[in-house]
Amino acid sequence: MPLHAQQAACNALIRRSIDLGQLYRHAAAASEPGMRLVLNDNAQTLDLLIADLQAQLRAAGGKPHGGGSWRGAVQCRLAAWLLRLAARPEGAWLRLLAHRESALLHRFERAIAALPTETARGLMRQLPRLHGIHMDMHSLAGPAR
Repeated sequence: MPLHAQQAACNALIRRSIDLGQLYRHAAAASEPGMRLVLNDNAQTLDLLIADLQAQLRAAGGKPHGGGSWRGAVQCRLAAWLLRLAARPEGAWLRLLAHRESALLHRFERAIAALPTETARGLMRQLPRLHGIHMDMHSLAGPAR
């Protein structure tokens, strides 16, 4: 795989991670204090993951993205607007976050399978963080149903 394709794949993961972090922060702002703490903690974990991916990309001579996608920003605002109308907004936020987090985890796993070994190793170091968030969100979203 050419170097520019590897960098594009890493930048796509960075953007998706930033989008998810913004969604976590929106959900935290709409949640009660206990849940806010958990959601902000997950957002901070994503911030660490993003910083590591950006550093890895810089070390490889690439230019990492520093912001999310326009689509992620629109989806975040739309979700905030729609979920305000939900009967149980906190549960709806948790289900949405669990779904988006699961999608991000699958993207990481597909990228690891497709990228060369050296690049994949850098992504594999992020998997424990993603699995931790995955377990948090699915344990919280389960009772929220």
